[in-house]
Amino acid sequence: MADSSSKAFLAKVHVLLKPVVNDPPGQAIQGGLRQLGYTGVTQVRAGKYFEISLEAPSQADAERQTTEMCRKLLANPVIEDFRFVVEEQSALTDAV
Repeated sequence: MADSSSKAFLAKVHVLLKPVVNDPPGQAIQGGLRQLGYTGVTQVRAGKYFEISLEAPSQADAERQTTEMCRKLLANPVIEDFRFVVEEQSALTDAV
């Protein structure tokens, strides 16, 4: 539970299969794009995208928590890689 010293953050997380892992959804998308005439598309990798609102005392703590979430639940470390950006939310964004 966040306390009064916490700030609001938004973590934008991308999870993709590792390059050595076969990607059937990506291959299907690539085939569909080629059928639509986009013959220059040489590869498509399908993945997952998450936006996670969280509260933490600092940017570093929000990034640490996001890394933990990715390792424990959002990404399978055997076959997937992840990357993310954590941004501090402004008071105006929170009020909307």
